[in-house]
Amino acid sequence: MAKQIKGILGEKLGMTQVWDENNRVVPVTVVKAGPNVVTQVRTNDADGYESVQIAFGEIDPRKVNKPLKGHFAKADVTPRRHLVEIRTADASEYTLGQEITAEVFEAGIKVDVTGKSKGKGFAGVMKRHNFKGLGAGHGTQRKHRSPGSIGGCATPGRVFKGLRMAGRMGNERVTTQNLTVHAVDAEKGLL
Repeated sequence: MAKQIKGILGEKLGMTQVWDENNRVVPVTVVKAGPNVVTQVRTNDADGYESVQIAFGEIDPRKVNKPLKGHFAKADVTPRRHLVEIRTADASEYTLGQEITAEVFEAGIKVDVTGKSKGKGFAGVMKRHNFKGLGAGHGTQRKHRSPGSIGGCATPGRVFKGLRMAGRMGNERVTTQNLTVHAVDAEKGLL
């Protein structure tokens, strides 16, 4: 199998630290990557583009709706929790039901990681947008963490769109780019 696909689904297990070659401590995240299963192969002739659809994660079969049950049955795999399509130039080399594991990566390569950030709940402007806040002394009463003015009065007579205010923080899709893969344990499926 050509190692063209450089994407895999996984889950974060935790963090640890390792020593690098310069004898410095480096924090690393341990990710359980795969095993992913190919559930669909899209080709230029049939779909107009080439990609491979992969699935990951266990799910109770009773929680899968009928269209997805049929989709997994067609690929002859058990239902999975997550489905993702990855564009690739050699999609025709993959077959339905084929497993993709952590061995598609090597130590030392750079990767982009996408996931969900921690939800912080309803947060004020100082925590959410790094506002400085008002002075804590000189007669400021219960307003030292407030945003200050949000606009003029009669002119413009409204609050501009996109003004940074308090609100829900976190629990969003975040991509971190150019992270280095420190080590790959293909047997255990760990990165």
